[in-house]
Amino acid sequence: MAMKQSPAKRVGVTVAAWLVAFLIFFPILWTFLTSFKSELDAIAMPPKFLFFNWTLENYAEVQERSNYLKYAFNSIVLSVGANFVGLLIAVPAAWAMAFAPGKRTKDLLMWMLSTKMMPAVGVLVPIYLLFRDLGLLDSLWGIGFVLMLLNLPIIIWMLYTYFKEIPVDILEAARMDGASLLNEILYVLTPMAVPGIASTMLLAIILSWNEAFWTLNLATSNAAPLTAFIASYSAPEGFFWAKLSAASTLAIAPILVLGWFSQKQLVRGLTFGAVK
Repeated sequence: MAMKQSPAKRVGVTVAAWLVAFLIFFPILWTFLTSFKSELDAIAMPPKFLFFNWTLENYAEVQERSNYLKYAFNSIVLSVGANFVGLLIAVPAAWAMAFAPGKRTKDLLMWMLSTKMMPAVGVLVPIYLLFRDLGLLDSLWGIGFVLMLLNLPIIIWMLYTYFKEIPVDILEAARMDGASLLNEILYVLTPMAVPGIASTMLLAIILSWNEAFWTLNLATSNAAPLTAFIASYSAPEGFFWAKLSAASTLAIAPILVLGWFSQKQLVRGLTFGAVK
């Protein structure tokens, strides 16, 4: 029987949890507040927290200077499209590794994961030259392909972990009933792993949305996502912090809203199979 915590300990744990949450959220809050300041208030010392002249000029100038909707559309297409294609590849791959493993399956999984440890700058030049020769620079197809490959190891690893928690007896029963391999994956395995698949997709979308290195180096205007939108507010003479904060707030708002409304599904998927 679990021991009950004392009231003082419960209060301490609650206060500590709120403190950690505030520390994590504070940079977002500060960016949001700075977006409503003038440039002078944004660099004022000591910093002004709430008592300053609130203004919407930064948002108005951002809208006049940049086509926010175009950047947002590119981010949505790249994040959702690239990872949807990655999911189509990862589901059968994870199925094979979970339910029909070979002698080198674990080695293959470790090799895929090791590719995430490689510095991206180390392969920038050959990929840039390859994209230039193939006409894929500043292309949604090209950048989407790179983002899909970047997240594919993580997607396969997560799906493999979820699939391993599904009883093999259920799949064997489906085979005895005459289910083909495709039907087994589509109508038996996938519905049972919906929480895991959904959380994997959400995590991959977040990673793609935040990807800056490849999007800044392979896109200029046509396929530039919101990461390029934020980067456009730096200048040789320095940063315009208020306008940069307004651009950052507009860039992170969609993914924050998505994470807020899907948090239950995300937590459910991340703990899928943890309790039996």
